[in-house]
Amino acid sequence: MIGIVGIIVVFVMVFGGYLAAGGKMTIIMKSLPFELTMIGGAAVGAFLIANSAPAAKHTVKDIGKVFKGAKWKAEDYRDLLVLLFELIRLARQNPVALEEHIEDPHNSSIFSSYPKILADHEAVEITCDTLRSASMNYNDPHQVEEVLGKRLEANLHHDQHSSHAMQTIADGLPALGIVAAVLGVIKTMSSIDQPPEILGKLIGGALVGTFLGVFLAYGFAGPFASRLGAIAEEDHHFYQLIREVLVANLYNHATAICIEVGRQNAPHNVRPSFAELEEAMKNTKQDAA
Repeated sequence: MIGIVGIIVVFVMVFGGYLAAGGKMTIIMKSLPFELTMIGGAAVGAFLIANSAPAAKHTVKDIGKVFKGAKWKAEDYRDLLVLLFELIRLARQNPVALEEHIEDPHNSSIFSSYPKILADHEAVEITCDTLRSASMNYNDPHQVEEVLGKRLEANLHHDQHSSHAMQTIADGLPALGIVAAVLGVIKTMSSIDQPPEILGKLIGGALVGTFLGVFLAYGFAGPFASRLGAIAEEDHHFYQLIREVLVANLYNHATAICIEVGRQNAPHNVRPSFAELEEAMKNTKQDAA
């Protein structure tokens, strides 16, 4: 929602200020379709050249995140901590019983209680792989933490590709605007014998290209890139929390301490309160009983 508000503000402030200063939209509207075709078309073409088909599809899909925000909300962090609590508690009480949950999470009664987490392949895989490794005595906390750190770093790099792709477009749009403006000047020079009022309109139309390139770069593409990067970072915290809890488990801390380590490492805006989390874990204990 805030993204839509931002777009409206950009348009209102830029064009509202232009009109308030006595500017006329006629020349802009007349040149806009042609300039937008050149600049926008060239930007799309350059984007396709610079990215593979899967990467291009991924970037287009990610644009929606600018308006929807991060995938993981406060309630998801609470659910994740409760899920990890249940798994760790079961691993310590009955390691054999844990196997059916980590080997086939989609048919697990524990994982099925948290459908949004279960639908995320990476979250499930990190959790199951780490718990499986611990059951196979690959339980050196330092090695596991290093392996998980590299895996999460690679995932973050992949998730930030859309941000980098959009930033590349933002960097190129002003130059493409200049290209469109130069073409407009070439067109104007072919009409140099025309009266000043006609030349003025032609020059004004050419300058629309420069304006449009800068406007799209700094008003939209750049902010979109920045927002996508921030969202990737926000969602990355969700997977980091899994690492923190499971590594704490390998140090043989009490189950409640492992979960508290995760809670403390959750970003402040999505961190469940101690009382809220305690109540949620208490409910799972009662259900288990």
